[in-house]
Amino acid sequence: MKKEKLLTNGWVVAIGAIISCALWGSAFPCIKIGYKLLNIAADDVSTQILFAGVRFTLAGVLSIVFESIIERRVLLPKKSSIGNILKLCMMQTVIQYLFFYVGLAHSSGVTGSIITGTNSLLTILIACFIFRQEKMTLPTMIGCVVGLAGVVVANLGGGSIGTQMHLNGEGFVFIAALFYAISSIYLKKYSQQDDPVMLSGYQFLVGGLILSVLGFATGGRLSGFTLQSSLLLLYLGFLSAMAYALWGILLKYNPVSRVAIYGFTNPVIGVLLSALLLGEGGQAFSAKNLLALLLVCTGIIVVNLWKKKAGEQKVPQAE
Repeated sequence: MKKEKLLTNGWVVAIGAIISCALWGSAFPCIKIGYKLLNIAADDVSTQILFAGVRFTLAGVLSIVFESIIERRVLLPKKSSIGNILKLCMMQTVIQYLFFYVGLAHSSGVTGSIITGTNSLLTILIACFIFRQEKMTLPTMIGCVVGLAGVVVANLGGGSIGTQMHLNGEGFVFIAALFYAISSIYLKKYSQQDDPVMLSGYQFLVGGLILSVLGFATGGRLSGFTLQSSLLLLYLGFLSAMAYALWGILLKYNPVSRVAIYGFTNPVIGVLLSALLLGEGGQAFSAKNLLALLLVCTGIIVVNLWKKKAGEQKVPQAE
C-alpha cells in the first residue's frame, strides 16, 4: 500500500513521467549523432533497423541485468508471461519501429514528427473508447488538444508540412503511433500480473533481436565503431530501458490518461535537445519552442487538476 500511495502521488507521477519523456526526447538528437558517427545514410533503412535492433537488444540486456542485481536473483519470466512478452515486443518494438523507419524515410520530417506526437492522444482515446479503462471527460479532451497543439507549434518552421498523405510515408508513421498507443494499453494490462521491468526487459531483448536479424538480412551493416559511438549506443540502450520501465511502473498504478498526457512533452523536449545538442543552441529557447512548452504544460495541468478534483474516475477494465 505504501508503494501504491507513493506511485500515485501527483508529484511522483509528474517527475517520473517527465524523466521518461526527457530520456525519450534525448533519443532524437542522439540517434542523429549516432547515424553520423557510424556513417549511416538517411535513406539506408536496413542499417537504421539494424541500428535500432542493436540498441533495443542492449536495452533488454541492461534492464534484465540491473533488475537481477536489485532483486538479487536472475530475472526470468514465468511461463504464463511469455505470451505477453511476445505480444508486447511485436507491438512496441518490432511493428512500431518497422513502420516508423520506413514511413519516416518517405515523409517530411515535420509531418512525421507531428503524427508521432499524436501517440499520446491515441493512447488516451483507445484506453477510453476501446478498452474502457477509464472515462473520457471534457477536461481530458481539452488537455489532449492543447498538448497536441504544442507538438504542432514545436515543429512549425522546421520544414514543410506535406499536402499529400502517402500510405508508405505518413500512413506508416501513423500506424507506428497507433501501435505505440496500443502497446501502452497492453503494458498497463499485463503489468497488473507481471513485473513491468521484467516485461520491458524481455520484450526489448526479443524485439531487438528480431529487428537485428531483419536489418542484417535486408543488407544492413554497422561499421566504424569507436569509443564515442559505442558510448552513445550504450546510452541509447540505457535510455530505452530506463524510460520504458519507469513508464510501465507508472501505468501500473495510475489511469492511462494521467500518465499518457505527459507524452506530449516528448517531441517538444526532443526539439529543444536537438537544438542544443546539434549545435543550434540559439534556437532552443525561441518564442516558438517556449510557446510549445507552455501549451503542453497547460494540457498536462488541465488533465491532472481535473483528475484530482474528480477523484480519479474509473470504470471496469475490459478483458
